[in-house]
Amino acid sequence: MYALVEIGKKQFKVAKGDLIKVPYAREAAEGSNLEIQDVLLLNDENNVVVGTPFVEKAKVAATVKEHGRERKILVFKKKRRKGYKKTIGHRQYFTVLEINDIITE
Repeated sequence: MYALVEIGKKQFKVAKGDLIKVPYAREAAEGSNLEIQDVLLLNDENNVVVGTPFVEKAKVAATVKEHGRERKILVFKKKRRKGYKKTIGHRQYFTVLEINDIITE
């Protein structure tokens, strides 16, 4: 069984036991449990349920494993023949979730 969920305006395919890296969830502490209500699609062995836009009475239970930061991304700007060069960088925050269960009622 797997599900497609929307977390932080991004979509992820999840199954029980998966570890996924999602955009930073500020409100969730490490070790806490989350319930994701925004399930777009459910697929078990014989049946596929597509939501409009979300599947009713379906949720995904997950545990927050860790918070972290990605590698640095460098942005280089240059205007030719003007002597203008600028380097900017940033590191994006992320949260790692472990999927405990896909719940359908």
